[in-house]
Amino acid sequence: MPPTQEPAAPLPGMRSGPARSDELKLCGLSAVRARWQRDPASIKRLYFDYATGRKIGVMCKALSATRKVYRCVEAAELEKVAGTVHHGGIVAVVEEPLLRTPTPHDVRAWAAQGAPLLLIDRIGNAHNLGALARTAAFFGVRQLVLRSDPTAARPNDAAYRVAEGGFEALAVWSVRDLPAFLRELGAAGYDIIGAATRGAPMLGKNPKSEIRNPKQVGQNSKFETRNSELETRNPKPVALILGNEEQGLAPEVAAACTRLVTIPGSGQVESLNVSVAGAVLMWEYFGRR
Repeated sequence: MPPTQEPAAPLPGMRSGPARSDELKLCGLSAVRARWQRDPASIKRLYFDYATGRKIGVMCKALSATRKVYRCVEAAELEKVAGTVHHGGIVAVVEEPLLRTPTPHDVRAWAAQGAPLLLIDRIGNAHNLGALARTAAFFGVRQLVLRSDPTAARPNDAAYRVAEGGFEALAVWSVRDLPAFLRELGAAGYDIIGAATRGAPMLGKNPKSEIRNPKQVGQNSKFETRNSELETRNPKPVALILGNEEQGLAPEVAAACTRLVTIPGSGQVESLNVSVAGAVLMWEYFGRR
């Protein structure tokens, strides 16, 4: 049975209120469980409703043993702590993650391992970022690289909530000069594939359909067509990069890609939501391998 009141008084200096600006609130049982399995000591405070409390007895027992705050609270207080009605019945307060910058050694190690990479160029919606993190984790991607930009979404409360534990399977990095970093990846042996609203379609298995008139996309573009069957045998590791919801890839980022691809559709709408497009492309380049 879950506790109906605070089971242990906070020690002097311990806080039991809402998170600070340097703290992150993980909402939802999937996200909290994923963090608990990866790093239980990182959970500083835990709040939950009665129904969820019946499912987390092990967590409560461990938190009690380490004299950390955990509380069964009413819905109104849980919503206040979470800062949203979409708390999923539980909120864990942890330290906000610090994003590191990959070193040349990291890049060489990834290339040697053939590690798939997901890179994001200024995606602005935290929900989209969270959905992409969840999909990346599903397909076994372990490295997520974000462009450092004031307009870009960060791994915040909303992104973690939508990811439902996906961030716990990812190392999240940040780079300031993304085009230069892409060139570094290319030099290390990566095939850098950029998603574009207009580019080379992901074709079927008919090699005859791989011919495309360059005038359709511009003589100076790097758009290429390809055969899906051949692509799955590509020996190079793949770095897939997705752009902003409205503007797509920045021109300088697109120019640094090995090639650009699009997903063919009916033409009834111009494009997919970036998180959906990312899922399709991750299946094509990571899931099929």
